[in-house]
Amino acid sequence: MISIALPKGALLKDSIAICQHVGLDFSAFLDKQNRQLQIIDPTGTARALLVRAQDVPVYVEYGQVQLGIVGYDVLREKSPDVANLADLHFGYCRMSVAVRSSSPYRQPLDLPPHARVASKAVNCAREYFDSLDLPVEIIPLYGSVELGPITGMSEAIVDLVSTGRTLRENGLIEIAVLFESTARLIAHPLSYRLSPDNLHAIATQLRLASEPAPPAGVVGS
Repeated sequence: MISIALPKGALLKDSIAICQHVGLDFSAFLDKQNRQLQIIDPTGTARALLVRAQDVPVYVEYGQVQLGIVGYDVLREKSPDVANLADLHFGYCRMSVAVRSSSPYRQPLDLPPHARVASKAVNCAREYFDSLDLPVEIIPLYGSVELGPITGMSEAIVDLVSTGRTLRENGLIEIAVLFESTARLIAHPLSYRLSPDNLHAIATQLRLASEPAPPAGVVGS
């Protein structure tokens, strides 16, 4: 039986939808009355675990599941030993540097040396500012990171941005984008190489199901 880790939160609905597209039904996870953390597809083809997004690559890396769906931002932050099989083309967001709109900073290099930067993505933030050769103090925050500049605890934040509405409503602006993120299909490398054909088949089906449709009138060669 194939096993797959699905992420709680913003990516769950689309993750379940793409699984349904290839004949795997884990929609019970969307039932608010459901408390199950493990579901077997009605066809008996696959088993899904519902886990925190940050834990998806951990379950995959340690071989508890063969496949997982997770945001690219998590892969960049954790650098797990997993195979990145496909961009699933949903869950778009970007990892950005933001500051108060009233501040004088309009690009990261405007920040003073040893400025404080609040972030959930500590490793991504540190790697980015190291690449700029700008020494900063990274403050780990795992709640509302936007409060860092608002309260004066930090000069900037590094955080995921989707529409930008939360930043605007809290008087913050983006001044740089570290990278863009979408949902990715990942696999345990050894399991994928040695797996039975049905694992490769499901991975291929998920990849094909995620590919954007060609523009109207365009016929493949």
